[in-house]
Amino acid sequence: MSEHSGSGHATEKSSPLKMYFGIWAALLLGTFITYKAAFIELGRFNAAVALGIATVKATLVALFFMHVWHASEKLTKLVVIAAIFFLMLLLGLTMSDYATRPWS
Repeated sequence: MSEHSGSGHATEKSSPLKMYFGIWAALLLGTFITYKAAFIELGRFNAAVALGIATVKATLVALFFMHVWHASEKLTKLVVIAAIFFLMLLLGLTMSDYATRPWS
């Protein structure tokens, strides 16, 4: 039989329930902000604001609910860089589509 020295809990990574509810509340707040932002006339930047808020919410989900936050530093940087890259890609494509539409 193997003997355990120490508490053994030092290597376990767990997220407390309080943090999950905090992130959930932040996601609900982000949804509410998205809803309110839809009624503000921002001109050509309505889609950009909505995509920015969605990217922040997706990053929260990836970091906390998918446990990337407790992963290696390289993986965390990869997730953040990928999120920023795809935000810029979506914004660029959306704005180029908007700019090339024939308006009457």
